[in-house]
Amino acid sequence: MTVVLVHGNPETDAIWGPLVDALEREDVVRLSPPGFGAPLDDGFPATYLGYRDWLEEELQGFNEPVDLVGHDWGGGHVVNVVMHRPELVRSWASDAVGLFDPEYIWHDLAQVWQTPGEGEQLVNTMLGGTVGDRAEQLISLGIPRHIATSIAAAQGPQMGRAILSLYRSARQPAMAEAGRTLENAAARPGLSLLATEDPYIGSTELRGRAAKRAGARTEVLEELGHWWMVQDPARGAAALTGFWDTLG
Repeated sequence: MTVVLVHGNPETDAIWGPLVDALEREDVVRLSPPGFGAPLDDGFPATYLGYRDWLEEELQGFNEPVDLVGHDWGGGHVVNVVMHRPELVRSWASDAVGLFDPEYIWHDLAQVWQTPGEGEQLVNTMLGGTVGDRAEQLISLGIPRHIATSIAAAQGPQMGRAILSLYRSARQPAMAEAGRTLENAAARPGLSLLATEDPYIGSTELRGRAAKRAGARTEVLEELGHWWMVQDPARGAAALTGFWDTLG
């Protein structure tokens, strides 16, 4: 069964490298959302629904339903797909199920991106400068240097456009409204990866509540943060493999 990985913001598929190594499988495919390591065409609607439709189209290219895994906004895209087209997957896993809880409040950075003027200024600061400058920002967040440098090389104006469009499309109450159909995700086996030190996806209680509504099992990753897949890839791989082993 093919494993499909989808990353988030402000990343490229390099973020998955350590996890792919730890999985020790040959059937892992990494999909890059437009603007995040893949070209962003002028006509692409870089909204949360636009990315849902993009992912659905990509999944239709596989010969059979896949085991779909998403991180950050990639995790949001995964949940959006399984609420809408669950037949495209055998199973799903996401570290961002909490985005769909009605009480979720966007983190501070997201709220700046959602604010005209201030958002553009922040994106220019984040994605400007040299590759080295951008890499240092990522390294300060705990991302290993070689991965940070690879991601930084792909950052630029297209990613900036994608960030602003995506976050503004998802300004509340948009995500709360999207989450009204969260129970639909229970049509396929699901796993909520709950990294306890992740500050971006809401409280542990909120994430647990959303996972329960989605019919998902919760795997608690104690003392791991937002980038759990580089912080402790072996533990992440074990959580995923253990989940897949239950599917028969």
